[in-house]
Amino acid sequence: MQFFNLAHAADPSAAIAAAATSATAQQGASVRFLAGGTTLVDLMKLGVELPDHVIDINHLGLDAIEREADGGLRVGATARNSDLAHHPVVRSDYAALSQAILAGASTQLRNAATTAGNLLQRTRCVYFRNVATPCNKREPGSGCPAIQGANRMLAILGTSEACIATNPSDMAVAMLAYDATVHVQGVSGDRQIPLAELHLPPGNRPDRETVLEPGDLITHVTMPPRPAGERSTYLKLRDRVSYEFALVSAAAAVSMADGVMTGACFALGGVGTRPWRVAEAERVLLGQAPGDEVFRRAAEIALQGARPQSQNGFKVELARRCIVAALARATR
Repeated sequence: MQFFNLAHAADPSAAIAAAATSATAQQGASVRFLAGGTTLVDLMKLGVELPDHVIDINHLGLDAIEREADGGLRVGATARNSDLAHHPVVRSDYAALSQAILAGASTQLRNAATTAGNLLQRTRCVYFRNVATPCNKREPGSGCPAIQGANRMLAILGTSEACIATNPSDMAVAMLAYDATVHVQGVSGDRQIPLAELHLPPGNRPDRETVLEPGDLITHVTMPPRPAGERSTYLKLRDRVSYEFALVSAAAAVSMADGVMTGACFALGGVGTRPWRVAEAERVLLGQAPGDEVFRRAAEIALQGARPQSQNGFKVELARRCIVAALARATR
């Protein structure tokens, strides 16, 4: 049995101080913040996560979902997924985000899972979650059996010789398309991290998944106001209709004027080691009339550098079709 200390923080500063104190008092000790626990508790049961200290942050008042003065959206770190998906501002102005959340997990899990927890959830690679097998993400230098093994669900973009694990978040894909910014408090002060820069490529250190430092606490996420008349959608392709992770997914948002696209953004899930977005692919859409030909050209650019494995080569063409279909939906 793995023993750990459980503490309850009264405010964000206390949570950060408790995390810093715990890590300092026992050098090398691991500290985790607990909110919904829908990922952390599962991984603790499996023996993948073995924190020495767990800090409950459910009572920090970080669950608000609010329109900002500039018309953007502020989402608290502990806002529940269900509350975010059904919020009227999200449904009207950030439709792809609402659809992405509702496409993931189950109603019960969405009622518990939180914004920050969703963004930080760890891969569903079977080798990562099985402590009886090697895994560089779990134990650096132990190897990546997925490269020669079961890799159908795994990444084709952003991979390395050390790791091909896929980022599993639906929410992160939509938030990335909406240029979200992650706000963090830590022992060295406050900072803002563009969501595009939050997740690290695996390189030779796949165990380091984000730019967050020990003790860093995500307090909220912001998204800028959307252009008038923009339409957006989230398309998730998977093996079964519900409670399944994406083979490929795409969040797309497009604004139109005089029959051409004046603004376009799209991000991919299910194919990358982190949520995937390519600015060059979006630029080819601007000033163009919507249609399969230009959508396909954008898809080709987005998928440049794809490195399929032995069982997931189908994802390249599936991703192309997903992008085309998502952009078509957003421009109808």
